[in-house]
Amino acid sequence: MTDAAQASMQKALHKWLEERHLAMKEQLDAVLAEGLDRCKSDESLISVLLEGLKPPTAPAAADPVEGSLGIALDLLESAQSQGEVLKRLLESVQPFAQRCALFVVKQGIASLYTSRGFEAEAPRPGSPVVPPSELEALLQGRIHRIEQHGPAYDALLHPLSRFEAPAVFILPLKLRRRTVAVLLADSGTNPGLQNPNTIRLLVHTAEASISHLAGQKEEERTAAPEPHPSSMTQQIPDPITEALPPIQPVDPKVRANAERSARVLVGDIELYFPAKVEQGLTSGNLYGLLRDELDRSRSSFVERYGEDLERQHRIFQSTVIQQLCGGDPAKLGATPWP
Repeated sequence: MTDAAQASMQKALHKWLEERHLAMKEQLDAVLAEGLDRCKSDESLISVLLEGLKPPTAPAAADPVEGSLGIALDLLESAQSQGEVLKRLLESVQPFAQRCALFVVKQGIASLYTSRGFEAEAPRPGSPVVPPSELEALLQGRIHRIEQHGPAYDALLHPLSRFEAPAVFILPLKLRRRTVAVLLADSGTNPGLQNPNTIRLLVHTAEASISHLAGQKEEERTAAPEPHPSSMTQQIPDPITEALPPIQPVDPKVRANAERSARVLVGDIELYFPAKVEQGLTSGNLYGLLRDELDRSRSSFVERYGEDLERQHRIFQSTVIQQLCGGDPAKLGATPWP
């Protein structure tokens, strides 16, 4: 083969390879362009991806007011006596008011029952407050609450503190439309009360609890067994050496009613004579200071359930020791009760 022929063949092969290469390149470009067209942005896909990139939503924080309110309502609803209702009311109000106090109303005079948040040198319970006309209107139901400074706030604050708070809330507690106590709540050093309506709700709940306990007391008085005639029956004294009669069992329902009645009777003493109770505990002679009140309540209990039941089971006396003496019988002192 001549050199010319060989050169001609190489030229033809080179041209064919270039044409094939160009065709393949064009085909690849077309395929690539088609693939790119198919990869154009998809709005729905972008939305899904963007949604996934959002930070997770933090769970809603628990409302501290709602939590405190729930605990407070449970406390009030589980109280077993009127005095216990009032004590728990102050515990319930304190998370919503820096300072609070309760005054028991008797014969038109408001006497300090207990307080929270005031100065350490505040007076003991029992300090009387003669109501000015504004407070008198609240006690008589002509107004439903007091939310500003004035004679009523000054009178109630006087035995508690010389410092006036920026915001004040005074509410009555009623039983059968009669005011039996007054709640004073103020903001202390805070600029205002954040949840006054929550305090109103707690007061209404306390009223309902007091009313319920009073209703139970009436039901027990109606359903109580007839007084035992043991004290009226002539008996021949037994010899001193004779053994005491065995303790008779008590029907569980009667015992439950008797224990509830004792708590209510003792709770009333705790409610209306807090200063005497505290003084009696300090002196260790509670009976000596509350002789008339304790004897009157015990007589009411014995009238309903009988002297035999109390003498054998000491339900009333045990309630006095547990509820007024903190479980210490020595603080009751000597009593004439058999």
